Amino acid sequence: MKYAHTCIRVQDLDASIRFYKEALGYKEVERKDFPEKKFTLVYMALEESPQAQLELTYNYGHGPYDLGDGYGHMALYTKDLEKVHSQLKEAGYLVTDLSGLPGQEAHYFFIQDPDGYKTEIIREK
Repeated sequence: MKYAHTCIRVQDLDASIRFYKEALGYKEVERKDFPEKKFTLVYMALEESPQAQLELTYNYGHGPYDLGDGYGHMALYTKDLEKVHSQLKEAGYLVTDLSGLPGQEAHYFFIQDPDGYKTEIIREK
């Protein structure tokens, strides 16, 4: 088997695409629109890992989704954690402080998308 994608359901497709492009560097790689079924799928990928796609599913007219307490997060690596954290914070995105696991130096933070999904940004070793 081979990894295909992770799906998240979004309320505002344009806002979500803009967030994943501008904040995290994703690019739209494919779009499938199904007006008769009232949904659109947008596949996004990072240049350095194009095989690990993010599928944004937009169901026409659906209200906010209940993320519940079962969803965890996605995670991305970066070589310059402090620079990325600073840039995202200055751009006005919802980011946590730099943090680390107990007994470890700070090596990650989280950023939140327009629907409340979190992505962990981890210092690449």
